[in-house]
Amino acid sequence: MDDGLRVTDRLVVPDAELRERFSRSSGPGGQGVNTTDSRVELSFDVAGSPSLPEPLRARALQRLAGRLVDGVLTVAASEHRAQLANREAARQRMAALLREAVAPPPPPRRPTRPSRGAKERRLADKKRQSQRKRDRRAEGD
Repeated sequence: MDDGLRVTDRLVVPDAELRERFSRSSGPGGQGVNTTDSRVELSFDVAGSPSLPEPLRARALQRLAGRLVDGVLTVAASEHRAQLANREAARQRMAALLREAVAPPPPPRRPTRPSRGAKERRLADKKRQSQRKRDRRAEGD
């Protein structure tokens, strides 16, 4: 692995702040599954990380609130037979989650009003619909 987890061009999480846990994986691997610790759990303490600037930390904590346990984000990977492949998959997943969490919010929507033509079309449709229902009525109503 390199010097850290690259989240964006400017944000790199140092390897020292990431914790990896290995365990036995279910899934493909035959009898080797029973002996190989190929499942990877990658954890990152979002709340206590010194590498995240304060505004990004606040944004990430808010957006990842449902996934955090005591401020720690955990990602598991067990889809590959090899531990190294699972480590890489977990790192990619963690980077994608963090990238999405620290992304700036989209620009606010500029409120617009319906155009005159749209209002006229809506009213014409309403008149047409009411006329259709009036035509369906029996003469006694």
